[in-house]
Amino acid sequence: MPRIKSAKKRMRQAAAATARNRTQRSQLRSAIKKVRSAAQEEAAEAYAAAVKIIDRAGRKNLIHRNAAARQKSRLAKLVNKAAAAK
Repeated sequence: MPRIKSAKKRMRQAAAATARNRTQRSQLRSAIKKVRSAAQEEAAEAYAAAVKIIDRAGRKNLIHRNAAARQKSRLAKLVNKAAAAK
């Protein structure tokens, strides 16, 4: 347990940030899973929602910007492939 006042504050801030990041990361993973498991008709809508969440995660440094771009690219490829198979 920290004794110094600034270390105690840092610990509180870290706990708050961890809780915030956990919920956002969960939303991100859920959105990606929805796109992957969506039927062909709903895939485009799920993809649009996921892109919004992925972009926000990249801006807020929840994930690296390049990782966000890579995920969006892979999901787009998946959605386009499903649309072409239709």
